[in-house]
Amino acid sequence: MVKIRPDEISSVIRQQIEQYSQEAKVVNVGTVLQVGDGIARIYGLDKVMAGELLEFKDGTIGIALNLESDNVGAVLMGEGLSIQEGDAVKATGKIAQVPVGEAFLGRVVDALARPIDGKGDIPSTDTRLIESPAPGIIARKSVYEPLQTGLVSIDAMIPIGRGQRELIIGDRQTGKTAVATDTIINQKGGDCICVYVAIGQKASSVAQIVTTLANAGAMEYTIVVAENANAPATLQYLAPYTGASLAEYFMYSGRATLIIYDDLSKQAQAYRQMSLLLKRPPGREAYPGDVFYLHSRLLERAAKLNESLGEGSMTALPIIETQGGDVAAYIPTNVISITDGQVFLSADLFNAGIRPAINVGISVSRVGSAAQIKAMKQVAGTLKLELAQFAELEAFSQFASDLDQATQNQLARGVRLRELLKQSQSAPLSVDMQVVTIYTGTKGYLDKLAVAQVRPFLEGLRAYVQTNKPAFGTEVLETKKMSTEAEDTLKEAIAAYTTIFLETAK
Repeated sequence: MVKIRPDEISSVIRQQIEQYSQEAKVVNVGTVLQVGDGIARIYGLDKVMAGELLEFKDGTIGIALNLESDNVGAVLMGEGLSIQEGDAVKATGKIAQVPVGEAFLGRVVDALARPIDGKGDIPSTDTRLIESPAPGIIARKSVYEPLQTGLVSIDAMIPIGRGQRELIIGDRQTGKTAVATDTIINQKGGDCICVYVAIGQKASSVAQIVTTLANAGAMEYTIVVAENANAPATLQYLAPYTGASLAEYFMYSGRATLIIYDDLSKQAQAYRQMSLLLKRPPGREAYPGDVFYLHSRLLERAAKLNESLGEGSMTALPIIETQGGDVAAYIPTNVISITDGQVFLSADLFNAGIRPAINVGISVSRVGSAAQIKAMKQVAGTLKLELAQFAELEAFSQFASDLDQATQNQLARGVRLRELLKQSQSAPLSVDMQVVTIYTGTKGYLDKLAVAQVRPFLEGLRAYVQTNKPAFGTEVLETKKMSTEAEDTLKEAIAAYTTIFLETAK
């Protein structure tokens, strides 16, 4: 028989009294009134915040978007098929946030930063809010360093700087994604972290892009955020913000980042779907009134930070798909007004075999030559003007029967310059090789060649310069200028290679 000692019982009771706390935990709980189409209406969540995460009985997470007088409209981040009328809903007290960190490099994740590439969990200790505020005016610095895309037509005439927002716009199947992926591939060997956000695309297209990047060795410094066409509208709407949060982690640690949103038309459509289901009043083209704010608060997060914040940068390349070349539609005009320039891709040029199909005449960079190295400014200054004059002459020459020699020469030069801008996909050029290419065209060294010989000649010349005159490339990359000695070296190389090329062409 066990003896119970009174002093033992009293000590246990005393201990329990000492440990007793009178903390009352307030849990904000509501009831589902109605559910369907990825939307739930909830009664009783009086203290809920806009954008707060809600937890349903079956574990589904939702976001409170509509705060009305008698109910809360929430969008579900998942199918939510087992949610029923009358179920309890708990407010978590947290605004949506995602894990971030170095371990995400080389991985494919969804809009909640969960891995979807089958390579296991991603270890992470840091988190960032999905909707982080953009850096203010004082925190920013003017854009002054180039972000090389590796595409001659962009780097020479529509330069992009670190911290800039440059819109890529065009009809479907004109090579918008190709421009973006080539830019990512061109960052290889540099210090730039890339984030590619695929919104509402076919799973096969995303898989193809990931394969292209992996084959080019670009996945080491790239994060892919993907929400495919069959994903709920909520997740398609969130994906770009998640991508921005992942990039911001690196930007605020003083690194250069590049983020591509492919494409924001699909995000706007997902947001329109959510808004109409929440019974928000429709505006132009049935988009809600705050669709401008949807994109402006996202793109304002791209910035070049000042010295005190570590000089990190986030360069954004949003992509917008137009219908039949209509850039005056609602979403294209909105995004054009938010960005610092746009690259227009034309279906006519694409079908004419000019690739990348960039319409240089109406594309613009509002940062301009501030985002170019001096060597590029030296050689590319006249290129845009010559191409513009050529385009005008070409249209005029269709009606004229006989043209004077000067006009014929100008047309011949223009045809060769246009040929010089053609580039194969996934073959970006380093800036020194771009300088070689442009110098050869603008100084008239291609005028003697047949148009069909231009591209083979330039490919051979670049290889010749790299092999026989490596000092030229080294000097351009290190000093960022083209000195008189470097120019003389290049002239010698062009003269020597022209002789070799013409001999072999006979």
